[in-house]
Amino acid sequence: MASARRSRSRGRTIVDLLVFVVIVAVGGAGLVPLWHFLHPEASKASTAVVAATRAAAPAASPGSRQPALQPDGVMFDDFHYTGSDDPALQAHGWQIRTDPGGPGIQNTWTTSGISFPTVASAQGGQVLQLQLKSNGTKGGTQQTELKSSQADFYTGTYAARVYFTDAPAVGPNGDHINEAFYAISPATESAQYSELDYEYMPNGGWGSARPELDTTSWHSSRAGDRVYSPLYSRIHGWHTLMITSLHGETTYWLDDHQLFTNGATYSPRQPVDVAFSTWLIDLPFAGQRDWNMQVNWFYYHAGQVQSLHEVQQAVQGYYAKGSNYVNTLTGS
Repeated sequence: MASARRSRSRGRTIVDLLVFVVIVAVGGAGLVPLWHFLHPEASKASTAVVAATRAAAPAASPGSRQPALQPDGVMFDDFHYTGSDDPALQAHGWQIRTDPGGPGIQNTWTTSGISFPTVASAQGGQVLQLQLKSNGTKGGTQQTELKSSQADFYTGTYAARVYFTDAPAVGPNGDHINEAFYAISPATESAQYSELDYEYMPNGGWGSARPELDTTSWHSSRAGDRVYSPLYSRIHGWHTLMITSLHGETTYWLDDHQLFTNGATYSPRQPVDVAFSTWLIDLPFAGQRDWNMQVNWFYYHAGQVQSLHEVQQAVQGYYAKGSNYVNTLTGS
C-alpha cells in the first residue's frame, strides 16, 4: 500500500510538473506563486525545471538581435510644392542640405538646385528636381540634396519613382556624377549605424568609365564595411526604385527586377533618414554644365514587405484621391 501511494504521488507530481511547464510556456509567470502555494510537493521540482530551461536557452548575441518591427504606418509625398521656400516643404518633414562636408566636392551644398517643375511624363504632372551645376571649379559647383528632417524610417518598404539622366541638360557630357536615393543613420558614429544606397553613375567614376548603378548596404561608416552589387547598364529615364527590409533581410529592386539581397548584418539596425542627392565625384574638365535628376514621388510603408504592384496600387490611390501628402507614421 505504501508503495502504491508513492507511485500515485509520483504520478501526480509528474502531471503537476507538466501543467507547470505549460503555464510557464504560455507566459503565465504571474501564476507561479499560486502554483507553489497549491502544490508545495512540486515546488522544488518546478524550480529545477525553470533552472534547467534557463540553462538550456542560448544567450542571444548582439549581432543576432533583430530590430523590433515599426508600428504600421505610411508616408507618401508627390512633391507638389511651389518652391524651395514653400513652408509646406519643411512642415512635411523635408529639409534642403546646406551644411558643409561631403560626399563629392566638399562644402558645395546649396538650396538653389531644388525646384518643383511641371513635367508631362511624371505621374500627376509635377516633380522634385535636384539640379547640379558646375563650371569645373569648386567655387562654381553647386551640389543638391533634399533629406528628411527626422529619422522616421526603419523596417518595411521604401519606394521612389526617379528620373535618372545620362547627360546634362546644359553643357558638355563627361562628369562623374552620382545621382542618389538612400536611407542613412542620422549620426555617422552610431554603434547601430545603418545605410542603404542607390547610386547611379552614368559616366562611371573612381577609375571606371562604365555606366553603373550601385546598390549598397553599410554596417558602419568605416570605408569598406559594406556589401554591394553593381549593375553595369544605362538606365536613363523613369524607374521605380524599391527597398524592402524586414526580419534581417534587405532587398533592392529596379522596377520589377530584383537586384540584390543581403542579410541581417547589413540590414537597418536603427531608424534612418531618407534623402535624394546629386553630387560630383571629381572635377574632370572646365565648362558650364547643368544636370537635372528628378523624383516623381516617395512612398514608405512601415513594417511590411510590399510588392511593386502593391506599391503602385497604393500610390495610384493617393493620386486618385488628390492626396499630395500623407503621413500616418507613429510620432509624425
